[in-house]
Amino acid sequence: MRNQLYQLSETDIAFPNPEYALESPDGLLAIGGDLSLPRLSNAYKSGIFPWFSENEPIMWWSPSERGIFELDDFHISKSLRKHLKKHPVKVTINNAFEEVIEACRDQRLDTDGTWITSDMLNAYVNAHNAGIAHSLEVWSNGELAGGLYGIMQNGVFCGESMFHHQTNCSKLAMWALVNWLKRHNAHFIDCQLENPYLMTLGAQVIPRSTFLTKLKAAHSYIVNPIMWEPQELDAIYE
Repeated sequence: MRNQLYQLSETDIAFPNPEYALESPDGLLAIGGDLSLPRLSNAYKSGIFPWFSENEPIMWWSPSERGIFELDDFHISKSLRKHLKKHPVKVTINNAFEEVIEACRDQRLDTDGTWITSDMLNAYVNAHNAGIAHSLEVWSNGELAGGLYGIMQNGVFCGESMFHHQTNCSKLAMWALVNWLKRHNAHFIDCQLENPYLMTLGAQVIPRSTFLTKLKAAHSYIVNPIMWEPQELDAIYE
């Protein structure tokens, strides 16, 4: 196994084997290339994702341990159920993609900075327009209160980021996503990295090799185009 950092071609969209990623920093596989739709699509199909900050080169990752959600393991607390009962919301998909990704970026700019650079934002908007990047929106009294976005090309929803403007609305977005994926017999959610917040909701960490095996199995899943048409999700919390 050749654990080394690879320089990507400007023209060839192929990636090295994810198992060749560096041990330190963990998971860094390659730099360079671009954020074109074909390369971005191929990255996610290969279990690789871009992650870098402004003024850094494009960096591509496949960490040795991967955070995922098995759909049946999502934890719904009694307090979250009570909150939803007191504060009902409307849930939509692909109704406000650009608003969601901009809210995700802005929320992180207010804290520790963000990896959602202008180039990344444009790349995911292009992916959305091409039908592989999707958003889920939570609305309260007509206002966008929370949401998330990610990539789905097979049986895996590759979550990228989430935000909330009102209490619990990122949790409500995840809950709605899990139920929507269950309705369509999807496989699992890729959370990319271990995240303490997501772990409280039922996420787990698995080795890269296990993740890649599960990803390979999910390639046989065909996404129904109707699944991600802009729509309101009725009775999504039942």
